[in-house]
Amino acid sequence: MPLPLILGIGAAAAGALGVGTGVHGVVKMKGANDTMKMSQQYHQENIDYFERENKLTTYEMDCLGKKELEILNSLNDFATLFEQIHNRPVFKEYQKNGVTIPTYDPEEIQKVSVGAGVLLGGLGGAAMGTAGGFAAAGATLAAVTALGTASTGTAIASLSGVAATNATLAVLGGGSIAAGGGGMALGSTILGATTLGAGIMIGGIIFNVVGSSLSDKADEAFRQVHKERNEINNICEYLLELNTTAKRYFVSISNVYEVYKRHFNILSYVVETLEKKDWNDFSSEEQLVTENTALLVSLLYNMGKVQLVLASTDSSQPNKVNKAAVKESMHNAKMILLEMDSQKRTENKLDWQKVKEMLWTNMPEAEYYRWIDFLEVQTLKNCVKIIAPYKAAAEYVKVTYSNTIEPVIAMQLKDKITVSYGYIETANGDSASN
Repeated sequence: MPLPLILGIGAAAAGALGVGTGVHGVVKMKGANDTMKMSQQYHQENIDYFERENKLTTYEMDCLGKKELEILNSLNDFATLFEQIHNRPVFKEYQKNGVTIPTYDPEEIQKVSVGAGVLLGGLGGAAMGTAGGFAAAGATLAAVTALGTASTGTAIASLSGVAATNATLAVLGGGSIAAGGGGMALGSTILGATTLGAGIMIGGIIFNVVGSSLSDKADEAFRQVHKERNEINNICEYLLELNTTAKRYFVSISNVYEVYKRHFNILSYVVETLEKKDWNDFSSEEQLVTENTALLVSLLYNMGKVQLVLASTDSSQPNKVNKAAVKESMHNAKMILLEMDSQKRTENKLDWQKVKEMLWTNMPEAEYYRWIDFLEVQTLKNCVKIIAPYKAAAEYVKVTYSNTIEPVIAMQLKDKITVSYGYIETANGDSASN
């Protein structure tokens, strides 16, 4: 009903009941109008708050989901390399310091790797929250499911409906907040429309009652908005908890993956560059690297199986963050990395002569004496500088032999290192790096 008509009705009522009553009615209508405007403002603030927290959490979960799929997909490289080693022993289940990691299963790893590749192939066109849904449900399980249902990336279209954020990441039930496509959105019941009455907050303030009735409705709307804020606060606490958990787990699994990549590069050098295909030909250091690499693969595989979100059995309550499983997985990763750190030498010094001997035994003698024998090194903490007598030699060694020299250095130091290449200027004796 138009505002002038409402005011006209109010004026007529004032004439019948007296000027004082009419003025009081106008004041109550103005107060109701202000209350409704305030309620509408608070409602918008609630929406903005929820959407902001949801967007941040969805982003973090997407990052974690994509990272897990990338890691699982890359493990097939190890499976292929590992199969080239003959007479290797059967590695037992890892059990130490309260940590248990099942033994490496090459068939399962290969299957999951292919499945993860299928999912990665379809992520480009998937809705926001899809990758996060894979992390929420356990990326390994999602990868296996993809492999079992389709052989190409087109499976993402059907899988995203199951694994997207609104289905597995943060299903909030049918209460005040409802799930929407491509992520969570405020549903039609967010303000309790059946209580407020249809149309009260649609298209601005529409008065359909006057006097005390309007004031009562405005007060009820205000109470509903405060109730809405309490519900959104609870949901956003859940989102913050999930956000924080996703960040921490991303760091944990990324740290393990960095250590794995260093081990894999060394093993790749042993098998493919040195062409050692028989376990009995491996040195004790090379065998340790192989065992540790297989253990890291098993660890990464099991970290990818962790389901970050547990579905709520109560439709009016949000899902639960699987903090216990995440904490245990991160603890296992920390303990295994600490053990591998303890395997390093007490004095982490590079034996350059031993490195040269290993290079000499695995390359043509003429080539060794032409390009390797004259090299010297300078070592600092986590940094090795290889020095040639002149610039052209340093550049050639870096381009041609870096993939041969650096894995041998890494295997001896058992640590993350940075290798640079330099030369000595014969004119003034100053050194340079490249």
